[in-house]
Amino acid sequence: MRTTWNGAISFGLVTIPIGLAIATEPRAKASDVTFRTLHRECGTPIKQKRWCPVHEREVGSDELVKGWEVAKGQYVTIEDDELEAIQLDSSPSIEIERFVRLEEVDPVYFDRTYYLAPSSQPAARRPYVLLLAAMHETNMAALGRFVLRGAEKICLIRPYGNALALETLFLAEDIRSKAEIEEAAEGVEVKEAELDLARQVIASLAGPFEPDALESHYRASLHDLLEAKRAGEPLVQAQPVPEATPSADLLDALRASIAEAKQAKEPKQKPAPKARASKAVKKR
Repeated sequence: MRTTWNGAISFGLVTIPIGLAIATEPRAKASDVTFRTLHRECGTPIKQKRWCPVHEREVGSDELVKGWEVAKGQYVTIEDDELEAIQLDSSPSIEIERFVRLEEVDPVYFDRTYYLAPSSQPAARRPYVLLLAAMHETNMAALGRFVLRGAEKICLIRPYGNALALETLFLAEDIRSKAEIEEAAEGVEVKEAELDLARQVIASLAGPFEPDALESHYRASLHDLLEAKRAGEPLVQAQPVPEATPSADLLDALRASIAEAKQAKEPKQKPAPKARASKAVKKR
């Protein structure tokens, strides 16, 4: 597996050689199709110009400077060498600061997932496997930090099957407050009959998590559209999806949901085979 950073996990006097590999495809946060902006008339890609509206001219890269807007139209400028002065050097290891229970870390803090690959030398893999087994047994994860390409990363190392995964984490100040939502839901009472039916709906739709079943209908439709346009085929207009309307009666909606789920799970009967019609052979 190709790694983008090589170093070690370090805690106490233990050092575990590892490599960092991105766990998701680059297309994971997009539709996996990138578009260029073209001039409709000739199909030429448009070039973006750095234009100064005050001097009414295009400016070169040597005339540019970064600016932090402190008020409307007011900026504090900062030079590249000033940023480089405070940039951290890439760290040789991921420093583990503490171990925490995995269930205590809400996934809302997860930013990007990486795989931690063990050393290519068989003798150096034992500490990796030992840490993995211990974390599995204790259901613990490791909080730490390291520097990647000059940027400090706060991270969580967790067991992921027979491998270790690293999640870069958002800071607490990056997470928006949910207090307003909780306040809105706090004063609403739920009837026991409604709760019982809701449990039945959940049970009727319950099943194992199957990653292979995760499909993007938009991504498939986009590929079909692009392939059809490239082949010059007529385009099929997608049918509009009817808007969901709130149920007038919650109990009736829950009962209907249970019935619909049961019907969907029932094995469909195959139609009876049709009798073959005998063909009369005409003698000439």
